[in-house]
Amino acid sequence: MGLIRLLLSDPVAFIMLAVLLLYSVIFHEVAHGWVAYKMGDETAKWMGRLTLNPIKHIDPIGSLMLLVIGFGWAKPVPINLENIPVAQRRKGLILVSAAGVTANIIIAFCALLVWRLTSPAPGSMMYQVLYLLAYINILLAAFNLIPIPPLDGSKILMGFTPESFNRVMYQIEPFGFFVVLGLLLTGVLTPVINMFQSAIISIISMFLP
Repeated sequence: MGLIRLLLSDPVAFIMLAVLLLYSVIFHEVAHGWVAYKMGDETAKWMGRLTLNPIKHIDPIGSLMLLVIGFGWAKPVPINLENIPVAQRRKGLILVSAAGVTANIIIAFCALLVWRLTSPAPGSMMYQVLYLLAYINILLAAFNLIPIPPLDGSKILMGFTPESFNRVMYQIEPFGFFVVLGLLLTGVLTPVINMFQSAIISIISMFLP
């Protein structure tokens, strides 16, 4: 179930998890906006979303859902691909969509690198923070790689597929949340998430000392 049970049983653990999760999601969203900005789309900057201020990113409904059922979301950073030059638009779609996942993988790598270099004592605060930070970001990256609209994986895929396929994906997108939620609750997506998690861990492990 959601985080509300953890809040009631262990408020300190809840605060630690909530803060790490919140900023992992914020870095994910800011990465989308920053890459879009670098490619010519200033929408996120104009709307004040290139910031780590959580107030700019928290979605009340998404936060409530996270508490209740364990699945939530932040406000998506607004992106307008029309502001990216036509010749760079497909590349922009791929890079902007992959930016959030990349940010999460980098955070997970840094957490595991510090863990490897410092060898914190099991059960210590540092041990718990680094473990949670790595786990949260690997999970976020793996989840967002699923190629179902509106998740990032679908946008990365659309950067390589023909327009006829992309039009179908755009038609599915308004209902994508319900599709993803249903597949999550029934456990259908669990093996897919586990597959992406394993791949991400393998990639990170290649660069760890």
